[in-house]
Amino acid sequence: MSVNKETVILKINGMTCSGCSSHIEKDMNAKDGVISSAVNHETGIGEFTIDTNKMGKKELINAVNAIGDYSVLNKVEKKTTTVSNSENTTMKDSFNDKNDYDLIIIGGGSAAFSAAIKAEELGLTTLMVNAGLDFGGTCVNVGCVPSKNLIRAAETVYHATHSNFEGIKTKGVAIDFMRVIKDKKELVSTLQQQKYLDVVSDFKKLTMLKGWAEFVDSKTIIVDKKNKYTATNILIATGATTNIPNIEGLNEIDYLTNISLFDLEEKPESLTIMGAGYIGLEIAQAYSRFGVKVRIIEFTDRPLRSQTSDITDVLVQQYKKEGIEILPNFRALKFEKSGADIIIQCTCPDGSTTQLIEKGHIVVATGTKPNTSKLGLENLDLKLTERGHIMVNAKMETNISNIYAAGDVTNTPAFVYTAATEGSTAVNNAFSLLKNSVDYTSLPWVVFTDPQIAGAGIDEVEAEKKDIPFEVSKLELIHVPRALAAQDIRGFIKLIRNTETDKLIGARVIAPEGGELIQQLSIAIKFGITVNDLAESFYPYLTLGEGIKLAAITFGKDVSKLSCCAS
Repeated sequence: MSVNKETVILKINGMTCSGCSSHIEKDMNAKDGVISSAVNHETGIGEFTIDTNKMGKKELINAVNAIGDYSVLNKVEKKTTTVSNSENTTMKDSFNDKNDYDLIIIGGGSAAFSAAIKAEELGLTTLMVNAGLDFGGTCVNVGCVPSKNLIRAAETVYHATHSNFEGIKTKGVAIDFMRVIKDKKELVSTLQQQKYLDVVSDFKKLTMLKGWAEFVDSKTIIVDKKNKYTATNILIATGATTNIPNIEGLNEIDYLTNISLFDLEEKPESLTIMGAGYIGLEIAQAYSRFGVKVRIIEFTDRPLRSQTSDITDVLVQQYKKEGIEILPNFRALKFEKSGADIIIQCTCPDGSTTQLIEKGHIVVATGTKPNTSKLGLENLDLKLTERGHIMVNAKMETNISNIYAAGDVTNTPAFVYTAATEGSTAVNNAFSLLKNSVDYTSLPWVVFTDPQIAGAGIDEVEAEKKDIPFEVSKLELIHVPRALAAQDIRGFIKLIRNTETDKLIGARVIAPEGGELIQQLSIAIKFGITVNDLAESFYPYLTLGEGIKLAAITFGKDVSKLSCCAS
């Protein structure tokens, strides 16, 4: 009897992991009349090839609904194919039969999803091709979400063992480290589903595909060296990954990055972290507070070298207090295994060499590099920076008229919220006559150490380089009533104003929960608010935000001589 093959695509609700998709595939493949099943829990899509002589579409849906807690939401049918016993079945997609789209998005992170949302709003047929990290990209899978979850968990441990008040004695804490990591994984899975996959699950004109995309020409890509797709415009949003330095022996010691470290369910005995940028610093403090012995090797003279020394001095003091060893001006030359230990050959600040022994793990946190290799960019004349980032202007345009780029792969500030804005902007500019630009002048940012470091606008070093007339006000937290009441006076608030206009042009904060202050200062910079306006505004007494008012007053007065709430 001939086989009448038909392929049906179903949207399936209730899947949370790869085990769910495997469960459905196994049960459906056992059904008489089902020729093959391919189910993806990330997209919620199941593709089933059936013999319509034995099973109809209604029976297929009922069969899926009968498995566990899964349910079919809707179906998108693919037209009937040949009637034969041959395995060479030609499937024709009724939605797009030429693999031709308005927009192709390469990548699956924040910039990509923001672009897909804008594309759906504009009614564009869109193909999103993603490889490497799961859909959702760095932030939700291995970056912002897991790191901040672990940082907050570690803060709980720290506050359970340290008190700012002489009259309160702590009694310690019990840590179930495996449970902490499992809860982190569950949070990541939930947010990946809710904030990414669920958001686009009902999009009518979006196709999501897992595979490696390479450029054939400026309008064509090939995925996994098999199928070609074309589009009017293409957006590159492939993000960035850890930059692995070329050090002898490093590839032989099973080093970790934040990706692999955050999945370790057994608490490490110790860590040596290569790099003292924001990623290395956040990791160091969090794991130290969990009870891990932590050492940081930094080849420059201090941590977070992009910031002025008064900020890093406060941070270094706190890290030393917590027992974190920082080795500035050290450079690793060679790694080698010695039994269970790792030997690190280093040069010291004075030029001599020494050996460091690590009994736990090496964590590489030496910055990031853009994911531009293996994209077939040699087939394009696409301009890159010296470090390999794609060069874009404020409209997210590259030097090729129909190719745009957004997110960490570009030469723009590398934050998840800038990536989202850039992705949406790129799609708008690709398909609209009204062009938008992204302005980073007042961009706020936070390093989630304790105390937190936050900034917006330029600092005094940048102001001097730009030849802007400026003045700095720096208010130590010992002058902020909220900090005194909390018995926690670590840090300061620093404002930079243009002396000709009195407008705020920059701010830096290092304080417990200091990141909560920076948005107000960013808004002040964006809308040209003067320092005098900040000084004369009302602030609730005994809030950290009152420190902004006091810092503004400090340009003209000694706040130590003012009474509470006085101006």
